[in-house]
Amino acid sequence: MEIRQLRLFMAVAEELHFGRAADRLHMAQPPLSQQIKLLEKELGVSLFARTTRSVELTSAGEALLSHARLVLEAMQDAEMAAKASGSGMYGRVRIGFAGAATRHLLPQLAREVKARYPNIELVLRGNLYANAAQEAIARGDIDLGFVRLPFNLPGLSYRAIEDETLVCVLPVEHELAAKKSVKISDLIDQPFVTFPRDSGSTLRSITNKVCWDQGFTPRVVQEAPDSYTIHAMVAAGQGVSLAFSSTLNINQPGVTYLPIIGELPTLQSAIAWDAASGSQALAAVVSVADAIFPKPNRVIEEQDKMLID
Repeated sequence: MEIRQLRLFMAVAEELHFGRAADRLHMAQPPLSQQIKLLEKELGVSLFARTTRSVELTSAGEALLSHARLVLEAMQDAEMAAKASGSGMYGRVRIGFAGAATRHLLPQLAREVKARYPNIELVLRGNLYANAAQEAIARGDIDLGFVRLPFNLPGLSYRAIEDETLVCVLPVEHELAAKKSVKISDLIDQPFVTFPRDSGSTLRSITNKVCWDQGFTPRVVQEAPDSYTIHAMVAAGQGVSLAFSSTLNINQPGVTYLPIIGELPTLQSAIAWDAASGSQALAAVVSVADAIFPKPNRVIEEQDKMLID
């Protein structure tokens, strides 16, 4: 088994599509398929279950994937260490983020890390929402994630960034759009556009909570995978939505953003990480984030946590 074969296997395993994997590897599909077949023959097992419509990992493929990832990461670490040649901090830090909510923060962090620690590589994993990011850190899938406080997983360290408020997103022609503010109870009969139930989005759970507190369940008519698409669907008249104030930078044409009055959960955006990981590269990135990110003036109290629990 060769390192090159592992790289080819990894591409197919991650894409679960030989054509997309070939495009990613900048090679033709037939040689890729041939190399995978040679690897399977060498190992004496089938790594993929192939049909005319899909490609899935077999149990043998799943077993190889976890080890292949470790081998390739170790190879990359060794290469980075050799290139660094004792010239300073080096390593890889995997960062999970959602998208619109971190649009103004992540580029700042990347720029400053590159300036201070040029041998630290940031591996970015997008569309990883707050609840999912917490779980990914706990599993060791990522090193640092953008989350919202309060969160419910013990053992993680965090640093608050800024206060968050809920706003209402309405089509410009909506009957409520002319108002200066809305109450959650104003939305009782409205169709909602929001994140999928299993997306790991804090917003989905908070939308349910604030509506339940007003005696109704939000009628979700459209789910979408990110804030950009949700706001675009609202602009198209598919429904209304709630959003965090940090996503207002989307500035979607065709929608109106209104403040919400009444008792609402107290939230803060934050970064979270596992301080027990022992990674010097992670510690360096956290120190950069602490130096450049804003700091909120307040601390979320226990009574605030009860609004979300």
